[in-house]
Amino acid sequence: VPVLLLVAVPYIRRYVAGGQCKSTAKLEGKVVIITGANTGIGKETARDLARRGKVIVACRDLAKAEAAASEIRADTGNQQVIVKKLDLADTKSIREFAEKFLAEEKELHILINNAGVMLCPYSKTADGFEMHLGVNHLGHFLLTFLLLERLKQSAPARIVNVSSLAHHGGRIRFHDLHGEKSYNRGLAYCHSKLANVLFTRELARRLQGKAQGTAPEESGTRGTKVTANALHPGSVSSELVRHSFVMTWLWKMFSFFLKTPWEGAQTSIYCAVAEELDSVTGQYFSDCQPAYVSPRARDEETAKKLWNVSCELLHIQWD
Repeated sequence: VPVLLLVAVPYIRRYVAGGQCKSTAKLEGKVVIITGANTGIGKETARDLARRGKVIVACRDLAKAEAAASEIRADTGNQQVIVKKLDLADTKSIREFAEKFLAEEKELHILINNAGVMLCPYSKTADGFEMHLGVNHLGHFLLTFLLLERLKQSAPARIVNVSSLAHHGGRIRFHDLHGEKSYNRGLAYCHSKLANVLFTRELARRLQGKAQGTAPEESGTRGTKVTANALHPGSVSSELVRHSFVMTWLWKMFSFFLKTPWEGAQTSIYCAVAEELDSVTGQYFSDCQPAYVSPRARDEETAKKLWNVSCELLHIQWD
């Protein structure tokens, strides 16, 4: 049995690792923003894309972000790895980030909405939103809205939203969006990840000028030439579970069966650079290939309602 286990180890690891981005596409003269790129899969995504072009690391903790950026610069030889302050739990910070970026950069080709929180004890953002919904969905919704015109001007451009397999367990509870009536930290994460997929699909539909009732992936290269896709990175050994002692312990115990941050970053990188995705939009990927989307994530009426409610909460008009 021990011999069989030893023989099986590389095969198990290969299976756990999942798909790998094979694209060698360069991003010379192109600009990428990655939120939450100071650790985990965000950092590994930034490291890979820094070998291809200019990367802006958008993070709440500037000290950690600068340390990560410094490491990536040394590793890649690319000095165009720039740190910018962005706190997705505060709409004022999001607006300040966007304003400074638009003043300093004339182009934006790839926006990777990667940052996220998971299993937080009940808390609210600076604007009174439940933390998971506020950071994982509403923060990125506002950021994308503020940067969208620059993406359109720079087209072809891509928006990549990091969701999760956990979206299968989510529901959009419009009667209690901020968990004030009942709250479960695990379900709150699932709800926010479902919101990521619904937002992606509705955004893709609108960017391509498609009517309700038309699958976003049927849009092709019509419309703005800005694509939007979502992804599941896999179960990754990262700091995302830091708010849960049990999950942190389990992650350490079963780390052999978890992806490394580099492995977890592969689908984000794939969605950002793969040439075959130039005109693919409104899709959901896992292990660098299309993956199954839950029925709730395909509900167009829910997607439309979530879009409108998000606009109301953020006091924006996005038609």
